[in-house]
Amino acid sequence: MDLADALDTGTAQSTQAGGQAWPGQPANTAWPGQPAWPGQPAQPGQPAQPTWPGAQPGMPAQPYWPGQPAQPGQPAWPGQPNQPAWPGQPNQPAAPGWPGPTPPTAPQTGAPLVVPYKLALPSGVYDRLLITIQGTIKPNAKMFTIDLGRNNDIAFHFNPRFNEGGRKVIVRNSMIGNNWGKEERDAPFPFVQGQPFELKLLCTQNEFKVAVNKNHLLEFKHRVRELNQINQITIYNDLTLSSVNVETLP
Repeated sequence: MDLADALDTGTAQSTQAGGQAWPGQPANTAWPGQPAWPGQPAQPGQPAQPTWPGAQPGMPAQPYWPGQPAQPGQPAWPGQPNQPAWPGQPNQPAAPGWPGPTPPTAPQTGAPLVVPYKLALPSGVYDRLLITIQGTIKPNAKMFTIDLGRNNDIAFHFNPRFNEGGRKVIVRNSMIGNNWGKEERDAPFPFVQGQPFELKLLCTQNEFKVAVNKNHLLEFKHRVRELNQINQITIYNDLTLSSVNVETLP
């Protein structure tokens, strides 16, 4: 056998079923029992393999996660109304707009905090201060209250009421010099008696923003403009309190 015959023989052996084709030869089908790679048709007797997200024709468009830009042809995050973005997030259509990744729920293993609960804010409040409150509404709750105060003044009074003349309403107000201001009442009511909740209260330069259970709820424009004088938070009435966390967003 001369050298040319030997090379022809080697080529024929290398391109048998299951072998890898030499350059210029068509690729062979996968061995039985091996799944197809993404983009390859499934082999006979093999179940179809899932395609890579967003890459294959014929697959339904996948919703993007909050904080990710929508891909061409993909729908917005389902079921959410347009919300103003929180710091750290671009304005997303139909996205909840939370600052950064959603933190995990704090474990409910420790002893509940004592209610009424008061926490000093030595530096006052300021832009990008975030307060996260976790608790559970009592089964027979009538109301609960969160106050951000300046000595005897209340800069922001947040007061969900479960039965005010047969209605559920969240009253917001301020009290300056022992005089209550104008109430604000129009907002959804996300709280459920006997159920846990997570409330986030974000201070910006112009307002407080409130979100409940990872959904934006409302804003309250600052009525006390000296934010550094708002030096305490008080939580009281019909709830048990699991945790209160104060942080500054980057």
